[in-house]
Amino acid sequence: MARLIGKVALITGAGSGIGRATAQLFAKEGARVMVADISGTGGQETVDMIRTSGGEAAFVKVDVSKAVDVEKAVKSVVDKYGRLDILYNNAGIEGALAPTHDSTEENWDRVIDINLKGVYLGMKYGITQMLKQGGGIIVSTASVAGLVGFTNMPAYCASKGGVVQLTKTAALEYAKQNIRVNCVCPGVIATPMIDRFTGGSAEARQSFVALEPCGRLGNPEEIAQAVLFLASDEACFITGVAFPVDGGFIAQ
Repeated sequence: MARLIGKVALITGAGSGIGRATAQLFAKEGARVMVADISGTGGQETVDMIRTSGGEAAFVKVDVSKAVDVEKAVKSVVDKYGRLDILYNNAGIEGALAPTHDSTEENWDRVIDINLKGVYLGMKYGITQMLKQGGGIIVSTASVAGLVGFTNMPAYCASKGGVVQLTKTAALEYAKQNIRVNCVCPGVIATPMIDRFTGGSAEARQSFVALEPCGRLGNPEEIAQAVLFLASDEACFITGVAFPVDGGFIAQ
């Protein structure tokens, strides 16, 4: 089933984890994919994987916290493929762990710049293009940490909560212009971010597993499937939604 035949997608943070899994799935479903990442190595690896599987993809290096980079990424996809049908704002970082009073201003600025400002910039330039062509679809990666609180992660939680609210605002602003805007809220997913949190410790990893009612970590491909649904015509009447994909986490 090729749900994205003829579509053009730009995916940030596509050099690993959820972004890579989504880029591969989109290509499998027929989309031409512009892989965007700050890592040239990771981004090109994703492109190579897609091409090896018979898909079409290209790479653009981007720092999502910089307007000039994001504008360039949108221009690159339009120059190469003629349009932008789907924007997936996925790039994000966890930042340093510390309670609010011990958190540094430097960490706050960095996390907010990448996780929230990066989504805003993606929307700004993505929506500008979509308005020119008569519509489009935007999905962003928020988190369960944007729906409930976590200790020692003030900047991360604030950034992801901001993504949820920005999603709702943009969805209302552009609903009549044929632009749908949604976000996914992953639970604890087996990605390089979790590897950094645990430092490779099996005991620490198990502590994350214990947070999930279903008794396991999610995997990037499961988030990719949710993003695909929101980006497909099957979700044509869905906008402004923060969609948990969390193994029951926020049901607790």
